[in-house]
Amino acid sequence: MRSKPITKKIKIKKHIYRLEIYPNLEGHREISWEIFPYDYNAALYAFSNKNRLNNLIEKKHIYEPKRTNETNI
Repeated sequence: MRSKPITKKIKIKKHIYRLEIYPNLEGHREISWEIFPYDYNAALYAFSNKNRLNNLIEKKHIYEPKRTNETNI
């Protein structure tokens, strides 16, 4: 098991966050994650847009988009 979280620096709009991903957190079936804002304005943005930010992070940074195996023949 991995003891340290996976850390990424992400930018959403003009705000910068540190994203920590915990893939094997004991007691959880799914991947756990947290974001840490770099400044006060990023914290205000995250607080005001919590649901939108959660959906965006899960879609772009946590779970990979599903790929279709379509071929043009």
